[in-house]
Amino acid sequence: MEGKLPFDPIDEAARQWAKHWDGVPQMHAVTSLMRVQQLVLGRLDALLRPHGLTFARYEALVLLCFSSAGSLPLGKMGERLQVHPTSVTSIVRRLADAGMVVRTPRPDDGRGVLAEITPRGRAVVEAATRDLVATDFALEALSDEMLGQLSALLHPVRRAAGDFTE
Repeated sequence: MEGKLPFDPIDEAARQWAKHWDGVPQMHAVTSLMRVQQLVLGRLDALLRPHGLTFARYEALVLLCFSSAGSLPLGKMGERLQVHPTSVTSIVRRLADAGMVVRTPRPDDGRGVLAEITPRGRAVVEAATRDLVATDFALEALSDEMLGQLSALLHPVRRAAGDFTE
């Protein structure tokens, strides 16, 4: 964006919204949440670009790092990353093209595919993670206490949407 606006456009949208409809607090919160998502994802992707990653590819590599064998079936990756199977296939294909993972047939049935992180993939995760941590994952405007509050506020929304059960 070229210049900063002299007013908060979401506040102005809420003011206008109130003239026509109910649900102002909900509209304001959702619009704010979506705008912050755009801002944070843009910054994260910019931080990860020099490593040849997007945030989605970074998450996939981290998931493989966390697995005990360094590999997972693509279906399991989709479940854990909470993305559609075609998205996982695309993510893994791009990581394989970059030499960060290898795709191998599942040894138990031969039909499915495993993604396995390579030493290059592990090195990229380490370097990218250092960059993300150094910038507080693009959330440096929030204190640790505020980050905890934000996570707590979003928890019931995620649970109600069926993200997980407790």
